[in-house]
Amino acid sequence: MTATVSKTDTKTMTMVAAINDALDLALQQDDTVHIFGEDVGVMGGVFRATDGLQARYGVDRVFDTPLAEAAIVGMGIGMGLAGLKPVAEIQFAGFLYPALDQVLSHLGRYRHRTRSRYHLPMVVRAPYGGGVHTPEQHADSPEAILAHTPGIKVVIPSTPADAKGLLLSAINDPDPVFFFEAIKLYRSVKEEVPVGDYRVPLGKARLVTEGDDVTVICYGGMVEVAQKAAAAARTAGIGVEVIDLRTLVPLDTETILDSVQKTGRVVVVTEAPRTGGFHSEISATIAEEAIECLRAPIIRVTGFDAPYPPFTAIEDVYRPNAVRVAKAIKAVMGY
Repeated sequence: MTATVSKTDTKTMTMVAAINDALDLALQQDDTVHIFGEDVGVMGGVFRATDGLQARYGVDRVFDTPLAEAAIVGMGIGMGLAGLKPVAEIQFAGFLYPALDQVLSHLGRYRHRTRSRYHLPMVVRAPYGGGVHTPEQHADSPEAILAHTPGIKVVIPSTPADAKGLLLSAINDPDPVFFFEAIKLYRSVKEEVPVGDYRVPLGKARLVTEGDDVTVICYGGMVEVAQKAAAAARTAGIGVEVIDLRTLVPLDTETILDSVQKTGRVVVVTEAPRTGGFHSEISATIAEEAIECLRAPIIRVTGFDAPYPPFTAIEDVYRPNAVRVAKAIKAVMGY
């Protein structure tokens, strides 16, 4: 869980500012940390997550790459095996697909391939998800592909403080970590973020709100949606427990199951396509481990089995919202 800090130990930040702060601190603390990707150097990234870092640490440690995702990940693999700590940026998560050969065939395999003689401390950052009407392939949610790949950890923060703490933990993890950042949350949320070296452990979920009637499980950009639905449910006398997973791999099944045993009703919310999404893995885990506790079928509130719609208002239909989540809460309560 996040550490308790006094007001004097914090600074108000957006999520993108907190990410920049974490990267700055990592570069300052460890000379083996290198940051690279499309436009991360001179431009400071399309969302300015790396703003000012090249000027501060030089072109050898923060540098631009060609538009070549396979080369970005492949180069990072070599750097990690050589003893560096590469932090690569894929400009949007939907651009990752050309690099999947490097990811699936190499990135997650080296600890197993070398019988733990080598590890690969690499972080791949990528903005993901919708809510801001982007072009095609700029709002994809491919986290299930990575979660299905052995040897890779998957982290998705929902708050500025967690973004900083989880990113520093990811950079210092001995294994490869994909770090997805919800685009909609980059500047829409501000909160107090601990200054200095601050870590949030991987594999520990966050209890956002407590309740006795329904458990809503979510992560990333869907946490604020779940919170709005939970607030609406409270006005109807329904107590909703919202769990922010923070990390998909490793998954905090203990927190999930503890909540399910208390409420007996579950709604899982993600913005990824419905079929084969990580929401299904969560649902299956609950069915295997706590089916006798369930008072109603698990309901998934997700995107649709179609490409994420670019630009148009159709996005507001595709992406789960508080109304859809509230309807699911009502449905499990009325079963």
